[in-house]
Amino acid sequence: MIKPAREYDFPVVKDGIHLRDAPPVVRERKPDWLKVPLPSGIGYKSIRDIVDTHGLATVCQEAMCPNIAECWAAGTATFMLMGSVCTRACKFCAVNTGNPQGRLDPLEPAHIADAVDKMGLQYVVLTSVDRDDLPDGGSSHFARTVRTIKSRTPQVKVEALTPDFGGNLENVAEVVGSGIEVYAQNLETVRRLTHPVRDARAGYDQTLGVLAGAKKVVPDIITKTSLMLGLGETRSEILETMRDVRESGVDIVTFGQYLRPTRNHLPVERYVTPEEFEEIRLEGLALGFMEVVSGALVRSSYRAEQVWKK
Repeated sequence: MIKPAREYDFPVVKDGIHLRDAPPVVRERKPDWLKVPLPSGIGYKSIRDIVDTHGLATVCQEAMCPNIAECWAAGTATFMLMGSVCTRACKFCAVNTGNPQGRLDPLEPAHIADAVDKMGLQYVVLTSVDRDDLPDGGSSHFARTVRTIKSRTPQVKVEALTPDFGGNLENVAEVVGSGIEVYAQNLETVRRLTHPVRDARAGYDQTLGVLAGAKKVVPDIITKTSLMLGLGETRSEILETMRDVRESGVDIVTFGQYLRPTRNHLPVERYVTPEEFEEIRLEGLALGFMEVVSGALVRSSYRAEQVWKK
């Protein structure tokens, strides 16, 4: 089993800071519309127990998602494959950075399939850390996990939110061809802010190419991407980005408020109001997207099952 980051026998850093020296979580005063209840309830505890029992990582925990209480209480979770240490260091992300040196848990696909079965899920979101230390970026492990889930619970729909695999479309094709219903890769921000926000190995056009490439493999697959707002982007840049995304054949786009995880991460430039999120949603629908999910607490996998059912 891939160990939690604190148990690794190699250095783990976040944006150049060793994990042991990382600054505390930022407790900034936020607008009322960003306040969420603390995690609690039988549903939340049940999901936590299943995740802990199987030694699984969830993006809900690792990325400090504000929706963990709502999603876990409803009996849904987004599983994070290939450990909890990422080879990249994006300036917005709370996930730890390091070099796992090729480590993979061969039993992880079976553990996740077992958890999906026990949770009684009908829709599963799989994501992962970036694994630039692996020759295929982890695409074969991703695909193996999907096939294992499908073989055990064939009725389950699977959404794969993958790394960009360095733009390697053969790796993208391996995941897309594994039987998933939705393929996602996150653009995260507008073109101008890409490299202040994302790791240098990521790219605006690289992500668009990955999303377009997924459609070439399976033309009728649903594709999806997500952006954070509040990093300094302008409304015109948001609209330009939506046009670029739509031209790449993407079906669903989501927008949410960027929240600063620690003092070592990028600051929040502004809090986008609920009214502006709604305006952006309507602009996106006018461009022809199948669905636009836009709100302060929206994340790429937030209410993914409900969006799929639409």
